[in-house]
Amino acid sequence: MTAQPLHFDGPGGDRPRPVPPMPERTPQASRLAIQEHAPHLLPDFEAHWRRDIGDAFNLTPVPAFMRLWWTQYAIARDPGLEAHLNDLQARAAKSEDPHESVRLLAEYSRLRRAAGLVEPGR
Repeated sequence: MTAQPLHFDGPGGDRPRPVPPMPERTPQASRLAIQEHAPHLLPDFEAHWRRDIGDAFNLTPVPAFMRLWWTQYAIARDPGLEAHLNDLQARAAKSEDPHESVRLLAEYSRLRRAAGLVEPGR
């Protein structure tokens, strides 16, 4: 059994709950996972799909679409990671020290890249 990251439910964070696994790497599986575990992303996912993929005869944009939404879901399924990324971004924006901002944004980028590399089932 592989260890799954945990986040906590409720106002007191009292019930640990595993982060849902990543779906198969397909648009349909991604959409279903977003619908079930990160429904706040669904309107943007569907609008992006309709705008860039829906009626296209050229499938060239599909890999880029999947990379973006794979990463978005990987972050959104883990509220702790999502909050940490939002905090890094906010702190970088408020920092008056350019070196600190660069450091915070580098960490933000590193974590986003790592989220995008999570394999299905993890």
